[in-house]
Amino acid sequence: MSPGQIADHTFDTGFRIAAVVGVFGSLILFGHGVLSVTNPTHVVTLVLLFPVYLLFVAVALGVWLGYETDETDLERVKRDTDDLQERWP
Repeated sequence: MSPGQIADHTFDTGFRIAAVVGVFGSLILFGHGVLSVTNPTHVVTLVLLFPVYLLFVAVALGVWLGYETDETDLERVKRDTDDLQERWP
């Protein structure tokens, strides 16, 4: 049994809130001088770590809301070779 529409809506809302909090948190850190726009290390670190933060948020929300997966969800996808171009020598 998969989660319902309420869980879908909660996931979307939670993810959007986390993204907004992350952006505003970064802006606050830039405003207080903790992070600097002129320092390339700060900018690159923020650009590289923000997607990782969003990934962790998505995983945490997914587990909390019951979107758990098992190994059958990770099966390899196979293509049918009925296409003539696939079998062309």
